[in-house]
Amino acid sequence: MLCTLRNHAGMTIRHASRPIAFVLAMAACMLPSFGHALTLQEGLKIVTESGRDVSIARSDEDVARGAVSLARSPWLPWVDLYGRETWLRYEPQAKVPTGAFSLSQDQYATYGFRATQLIYDFGRTSSSISAANYSLKAREAGTLHTKNRAALDFIGAYFDLLEAEELLKVAQEEVTQYQAHRKDAAARLKAGVVTRNEVLQAEVMLADSQQRLLTAENTRILRASRVNSILMRPLTAEVHPSEITGSPPVPVSLEEAWAAAVSQNPDLQDLDARIRAKEESVSSLRGEYLPSIFVAGGYEYNENQYMVNQYNWSLIAGVNISLFAGGSTDAKVGMAKSEVSSLRAAREKLLDAVRMEVQAAWLEVQLSQKKIQVALAAVGQAQENLRLQRIRYQEGVATSTEVLDAVTLMTVSETNAWKANFGLKRSEAALLYAVGRDLASSYDRR
Repeated sequence: MLCTLRNHAGMTIRHASRPIAFVLAMAACMLPSFGHALTLQEGLKIVTESGRDVSIARSDEDVARGAVSLARSPWLPWVDLYGRETWLRYEPQAKVPTGAFSLSQDQYATYGFRATQLIYDFGRTSSSISAANYSLKAREAGTLHTKNRAALDFIGAYFDLLEAEELLKVAQEEVTQYQAHRKDAAARLKAGVVTRNEVLQAEVMLADSQQRLLTAENTRILRASRVNSILMRPLTAEVHPSEITGSPPVPVSLEEAWAAAVSQNPDLQDLDARIRAKEESVSSLRGEYLPSIFVAGGYEYNENQYMVNQYNWSLIAGVNISLFAGGSTDAKVGMAKSEVSSLRAAREKLLDAVRMEVQAAWLEVQLSQKKIQVALAAVGQAQENLRLQRIRYQEGVATSTEVLDAVTLMTVSETNAWKANFGLKRSEAALLYAVGRDLASSYDRR
């Protein structure tokens, strides 16, 4: 259970500044916790290693890895093993002056094997291999993006749950304060120094705060269900998030953040790799204009009684060159060049989008840090204001409305402080995501 609120600068808001709240908070902290506390690192490990989207991305990566093996296959020998049976209508014969003699049987079987090895194709295969390797790099960058997206979703859900728990405590504290004031008002009514109206006013405010407490409880349940959904657990499973201590370092300046994004953002890495892959594809396609040199060899056996040697070995060295393919090669090269141009334009557009995303996240971090400073100061003032108004009310100087307003101000200030605290944590995670930092590694505090 979280007993204190620590801001980015290490400052602390203590819920236990009032005697009753202090006793309740200390008792809660001393109670044994049931169930295993889920740490942020444990959840990140689950979603980045076995999450649904990550599993799909890794399958796509395996496909790209298979494409690399496929691109390398022309460099390896092609071996064919064959067997066939031949039936002829007439037995082949040759004419000679004295008549004719048979050349072959009209039915015979043939068995053999043939091996063909590409020697050189003027860069066609090597360019295909390079293109496949760059495509694999693009898929690896895509997998990293998917892992980071899953990690960011979990981090947001985890911080939302922690925030809901703290806001639930604030709502509970508000109910406690209104109950205390109702008790004070009832005592003053019994003493005959106030009217029944002040007790009724305290009861109305207490009922209103109890409704907000119920809403806070439902919010906590729904946010716990979201965490369970991301972790592929039953929605109603118990979730006990652990307190977050510290935050990973984030870029200090906007220029530093932009520079990190250019070198680390997986979307940019993905597109860069796709551009290189397509450029290599253009080189490979151009290779179709050039010849390919090969050697082939094999063994063949014919069950033919008219042949002097029924078996034979062969060795062939040759050159293949495509003289005309109906314009298909020209068309494919032109299409590939257009795709390269399109990808380059898409990269420029993506770079601007990434810079905008980084700038927005960086500005949100700066804003959240300022909000925390203001919120922390307001909490201290609101707590002191409530303390003074309760004393004044007990002494008959302050009105019931002034005390109730002080409780409301305290609740608002503590709510704002917690929202600012977790808002900063979420904005830091968003900035790390925008620059392309590996979130699972960044939050691994072991």
